[in-house]
Amino acid sequence: MTITAALFDFGGVVSTSPFEAFARYERECGLPDGLIRRLNSTNPDSNAWARLERSEVSFDQFCELYEGEAQAAGVEIDARAVMALLGGDIRPAMVEAIRRCHERLKTAILTNNFVRGDSAGGRMASMADWVDAVVESSRLGFRKPDPRFYQHACEVLEIEPAEAVFLDDLGVNLKPAREMGMTTIKVTDADAAITELEGVVGFPLRT
Repeated sequence: MTITAALFDFGGVVSTSPFEAFARYERECGLPDGLIRRLNSTNPDSNAWARLERSEVSFDQFCELYEGEAQAAGVEIDARAVMALLGGDIRPAMVEAIRRCHERLKTAILTNNFVRGDSAGGRMASMADWVDAVVESSRLGFRKPDPRFYQHACEVLEIEPAEAVFLDDLGVNLKPAREMGMTTIKVTDADAAITELEGVVGFPLRT
């Protein structure tokens, strides 16, 4: 089936991954390497992070729960300091790729997020001219990798899964999309991912 839509994760795709900032925080606080990622992947459907991204708890409730999870793992963290690391830097080359995709295809941002008043939400809003939809876990009440998330995106764009190519930096988020029939691209290097996307869509995505 012909590709008619390009779907992009935000953090780790449009913006740089927070994982480097997580690692720096762990080094500075004398925490075990990879601790934050392990906390976020433990009980991924019911942990504090998942509940926040489904808007089941307030930010203050999340901080209490998240710090409790860390304590249960034998460490102390500052939840607010961790969340402040999520911003990342916008990747201009990826924004240009989205802009060019939007000229020929349907486009959307698919993001696990939470309700907040910081610059991240503003940065997504600033891309409104380049996407047809922004699909947010905080508004839906379910999140990637729940298949309902991808199905909702397809319904909004009025496409079949096989018509979409989806870029994300996490394999766990790509797997269900691929099983539904989407073409998937794992973003570990933004430039390489854009090259791969060019091969999928069949037109240039760079200035």
